Amino acid sequence: MQPGQHWCLCAARWREALEAGQAPQVVLAATNEATLDIVSLEDLKRHAVDLH
Repeated sequence: MQPGQHWCLCAARWREALEAGQAPQVVLAATNEATLDIVSLEDLKRHAVDLH
């Protein structure tokens, strides 16, 4: 990966990374709404690059 590149991560793996304290940043506008079945909006917002 190079700076500025994006990649897709399934919500369950992202949650595992969050629980391990290693959650990557997310583009909230590109995140599928079904993710909210697995991850809280508050957690996503804390890692969103497009809300800052």
